[in-house]
Amino acid sequence: MHTRFVFVTGGVVSGLGKGVVTASIGKLFQMRGLRVDVIKADPYLNVDPGTLNPIEHGEVFVCEDVWEFEPAPGYKFRIAEIDQDFGTYERFLDVNMHPSNNITSGQVYLSVILKERAGIYLGRTIQVIPQITDEIKSRIRAVAERSKPDVLIVEVGGTVGDIEAMPFLEAIRQFRLEQPPGTTALVHVTLVPYLSSLGQLKTKPTQHSVKELQSMGLQPDVIIGRSDRELPEDVRKKISLYCNVPPEAVYSDPDLENIYKLPLLLEEQGLGRYLGKILGLPRDPIPGKMKEWIGVSEQFSSFKDEVIVAMPGKYTMIQDSYISINEALNHAGASLGVRVKRIYIEGEEFEKNPGKVEEILGKADGILLTPGFGTRGVDGMIYSARFALERRKPFLGICFGAQLMFIAFMRYVVGLKEAHSTEIDPNTRYPVVHLLPEQKEATLKGGTMRLGAHPVKIRKGSMLYEAYGEELVYERFRHRFHINPAFTGLAEERGLVVSSTDPSGRIVNSIEYPQGGWIVGVQFHPEFKSRPGKPSPVYKAFIKAVLEYKKSRKA
Repeated sequence: MHTRFVFVTGGVVSGLGKGVVTASIGKLFQMRGLRVDVIKADPYLNVDPGTLNPIEHGEVFVCEDVWEFEPAPGYKFRIAEIDQDFGTYERFLDVNMHPSNNITSGQVYLSVILKERAGIYLGRTIQVIPQITDEIKSRIRAVAERSKPDVLIVEVGGTVGDIEAMPFLEAIRQFRLEQPPGTTALVHVTLVPYLSSLGQLKTKPTQHSVKELQSMGLQPDVIIGRSDRELPEDVRKKISLYCNVPPEAVYSDPDLENIYKLPLLLEEQGLGRYLGKILGLPRDPIPGKMKEWIGVSEQFSSFKDEVIVAMPGKYTMIQDSYISINEALNHAGASLGVRVKRIYIEGEEFEKNPGKVEEILGKADGILLTPGFGTRGVDGMIYSARFALERRKPFLGICFGAQLMFIAFMRYVVGLKEAHSTEIDPNTRYPVVHLLPEQKEATLKGGTMRLGAHPVKIRKGSMLYEAYGEELVYERFRHRFHINPAFTGLAEERGLVVSSTDPSGRIVNSIEYPQGGWIVGVQFHPEFKSRPGKPSPVYKAFIKAVLEYKKSRKA
């Protein structure tokens, strides 16, 4: 069967949850036994999101694979850092996304400009049409050729009307014209706001958004109305009339506490059947596959207990900075019948008011020290690690959080008061965290970290081994600095355990302190591989320890 293409665009405002809709559409096709792949087209000019601040753009997701992006002969870039929506795709579809599935304007323009310099377009004037749009279309087709899915879904980031998105929308118009009839569909996700002062849902923003889309030669086949409530029949009919789609092509995407229910809600409304009709694909789901997803989603609807996890960090003002961590905590909690409530706290707050450490962390059942880069808020995060070490409170440090835990251990357990990371203090007397040797030659920031999946050799008898039950696993990494092995011997004399390394033993991948209870720091990012129904072993072990700690406090 030839690949079918579904394009997903957004209107009115960004942040509507278009990524969840895209993943849910993919799940509808999977329920029909079809192979699905997903592309995210991001209009920003960064080559990848690896250098973006999480406060501005949300989490940077890391792939299993590292892609050698070669925009023109003689030029190569490593890409494994991609848009946060890919985490949503992986969690819903349970597949590992390839880095080439994230197409950015930066990659597209870089490719075209470098090809022009190499003489590939010799004699031609380089323009947005056709060179830029041709490059976008060729990237879409390259993904289809590589993974050969039954359905390839292409989500366009941003909103219709953004100047940066226009080349992508034009490329889609051309692509649909070039494809045989019945092999493409366009789904438009748009805001339908509720005005409480009037007690009405307003469709005018959707009408304007669709008109903007139509002005670019694109008529949506399906409109999904995003609102805080379900769209009543009269609102659907109004959208149908003014936006030139049949009434059965308008669907409701209301606020849901459990996002994993969205595919089932859309299936209930008939979206899977309607897209099947448009694309000549199976219209009805396979009962067993649908039942399997119902079982997964129901895990997040009933809980026997609740635990509180404090998350000191550097980017807590936007929760999308930690979306994979949040979901990994949800997956782990759901598998144990526990709702995980989170308390976000900026590290700087602890620096300004050290008394808050006791006030906030004392209420929590566990502490998760979050990833990050740079100096801001570091001392407050180190205070958090010290609190866990001294109070024997369940603790999980992720990447930067594990490094800061090691600094706290060296300062307050071993007694090296000046211990620090050379990232924060290049002249520290005790560089207990320092630059990976191979990173010393890196001159560019983008795509030069230790990235992608690497083997993790786990020490038998450790808490990490108890979590995984295996001696060798693969986890995803994203770091330049690491725990300095020159200091681990001194730490081990005081009870610290190096629970995993790389196969050579040269790189410390995790540490733990069994004398302090369940205190673990991992240099990798296990949250990127967590799935609903298949939680990360590390996160599940952490939440289990948190639950036991809570029960012991009550006893």
